[in-house]
Amino acid sequence: MGIVGRLQRAGHLLDAAVASNLASANLEPWEFDVLATLRRSGELTAGQLTRASMVTSGAITNRVDRLIKRGLVERRPSPHSRRAILIDLTSEGREVIDEALIGHIGNLDALASHLSEADRRQLAALLKRFLIGLGDTPPADA
Repeated sequence: MGIVGRLQRAGHLLDAAVASNLASANLEPWEFDVLATLRRSGELTAGQLTRASMVTSGAITNRVDRLIKRGLVERRPSPHSRRAILIDLTSEGREVIDEALIGHIGNLDALASHLSEADRRQLAALLKRFLIGLGDTPPADA
């Protein structure tokens, strides 16, 4: 199995492990992504949330509607613009994401626990170079 095959396999295994961990918090990965984005950024317009989530506006509308039904987010008018609607976490949504983040971070640490610190740094550096070679732009903190 070549490099790309191993990366694809690792991606599938990581996705499954993350989804399983989030399921224990009663969250789907897409729900976690939206809630974590709002936790990190604070209230956002639908357009801002769409750009941050890298999905279509229709997908965000559907996701927000579903999270509203669960009582985790709310829509409200912007105090700065009569046309803008803000999406924000409810108090329950904040509690859910704060608890889920603790488990998520622990899970991510556990997934790489079989690697030494030196191996982790080396793998991170190699993956960064690989991604840049594919045209990816690394985040500022990478």
